[in-house]
Amino acid sequence: MPPPPPSPSGTIVVALGGNAVAPQGERPTISNQFRHTRTSLAPLVDLARAGWHIALVHGNGPQVGDELARNEIAGDQVEPLPLGVLVAGTAGWMGYMIQQSLQNVLARGGVQRSVVTLITQTLCDADDPTLRTPSKPIGHALDAVRVARLQARGVPVREEKPGQWRRLAPSPRPVGIVERDMVRHLVAAGHIVVACGGGGPPVFADPSLGLEGIDAVADKDRVAAILGREIEASVLLILTNVDAVYRGYGTPRQEAIRRLSLAQADHLLAGMELGTGSMRPKVEAAADFVRAGGERAIIAELAQGLAALQGEAGTTITKEQR
Repeated sequence: MPPPPPSPSGTIVVALGGNAVAPQGERPTISNQFRHTRTSLAPLVDLARAGWHIALVHGNGPQVGDELARNEIAGDQVEPLPLGVLVAGTAGWMGYMIQQSLQNVLARGGVQRSVVTLITQTLCDADDPTLRTPSKPIGHALDAVRVARLQARGVPVREEKPGQWRRLAPSPRPVGIVERDMVRHLVAAGHIVVACGGGGPPVFADPSLGLEGIDAVADKDRVAAILGREIEASVLLILTNVDAVYRGYGTPRQEAIRRLSLAQADHLLAGMELGTGSMRPKVEAAADFVRAGGERAIIAELAQGLAALQGEAGTTITKEQR
């Protein structure tokens, strides 16, 4: 299939959460995950039809936690795999799921674009102090029995909400994408590239051995911002389950923020309004992308992706106030 002509719209990096594919409160069967994947890809079809050059980054929090559970359940039968390898594994099978689903929906819509999944490695610092303090929740909510078993084995867990516990994994700060040139080449040629799946398996550069894996999970939003910088994307679109960034979220005073300058985003991050929840790394990633030269970064609810891109929904961060 020949690639389309150069895009009049520019290059966009889309970050899609793993929870969009395997939401909490539902059995994460592969048929359910395929169903949610097909639904979640609607904004990408619109972008492809509009001529955008696209790289898609997806999360894997629920999926890689399930892989660890499979490791433990089958540990007396087969050799367990380390977390870094499991991240690469989820990037492969989730990429297959996204790639196939997107190919099908593009074909039905008469959009001639090819889709490719590329396993990419995320460069991190081997001395990152966060490797010693696991903080990133992965997997689905745990019942009391599972929590007790993990705690007995010294596996870190955290109660996110009353009665809702999740496993924690180390999450070093990403600093680069090893395969950035290949992603840039494929995206520039008009292919839709699924890259940095699950944030990409983290690696560090050993002076004598070269690249070596790290048993950790990189934050996919921060990785998406770095990928956007390295392939010179003009837009970063972070799709999540909240319709915008809020002031006073969860309180009677909550207010959606529709526009933020980079200075305003930095001011918001310097305060305590965002807490330590999942919105903080999204705003940090969005601000970092704009600071590195991106035209705009958008945080929006999945179903409102295209409307947010047109400035009609979500939260848009730009260098200066528009």
